[in-house]
Amino acid sequence: MNNRCDIRSLTLEEVELLLDWARKEGWNPGLADANAFCSADPDGFIGCFTDDRLVAGISAVPYSGNFGFIGLYICFENYRGRGFGKRVWDAGMRHLAGRIVGLDGVPEQQENYARKGFVEAYKTIRWSGRIDPLGPSPEACSSISPHKLREIVAYDAQNFPGGREKFLGAWLQPPRQAIVVEHDGAITGYAVARRCHDGCKIGPLFADRLEDAKGLLNACVNLAPNETFHLDVPEMQTAFSRILEGHGMTPSFATARMYKGGKPRLDTKSVFAVTTLELG
Repeated sequence: MNNRCDIRSLTLEEVELLLDWARKEGWNPGLADANAFCSADPDGFIGCFTDDRLVAGISAVPYSGNFGFIGLYICFENYRGRGFGKRVWDAGMRHLAGRIVGLDGVPEQQENYARKGFVEAYKTIRWSGRIDPLGPSPEACSSISPHKLREIVAYDAQNFPGGREKFLGAWLQPPRQAIVVEHDGAITGYAVARRCHDGCKIGPLFADRLEDAKGLLNACVNLAPNETFHLDVPEMQTAFSRILEGHGMTPSFATARMYKGGKPRLDTKSVFAVTTLELG
């Protein structure tokens, strides 16, 4: 067997292929994630190729400041155990050299990541279920208009370890639907809902108060009544998790948020659902 390979950045079409692998792994990516993901860093999606065929891939996205995130780490099944995964991993970590690096590790990989120097910060729980309509959306909630981007970017930076203006410029656009909650002209939370292969995901869901998080959940559910929704919720959000459970959602699996190179100085009390498990 040929164990020689080439490492390079992925094209948009190759990122779409990597996301299709993620779908087959059961990760349920969004239907239109590739373009928005690539906007974060066109060079941050890296593949290992042998005989001109993509056999392993990873996302290694740097954000402004000193933070980066690893995700979409997949080796095609027929090529596992031959070192291709390690090569693409090493390339991804080189792309993020000098930064605090985060990832969301699935249970079967957490020991492996720990051996590589990653330290668990907390668990993230996937909540899923079909939510009955919760009534009219709160008056404080509205769709995010383009002129709000700068304010959203500033608010997002309070709840995410690095600046991500380029990513948000795409993430807040259709076909995703973005909702902001404001009080007295000040942003106190926002959320993004997007269609996935199975139902819809909400992420991020950032809010200053539990009541605002409930309002954003309500507004997102009203965008797609009778759909199955999924949220990746940090384990410390116990009150919000009880609300989800009370509306018929159930926990399905947990990942571990892990960091290498230090832990970001970030208060997670306003993080009710992470953006994606792939990009943080």
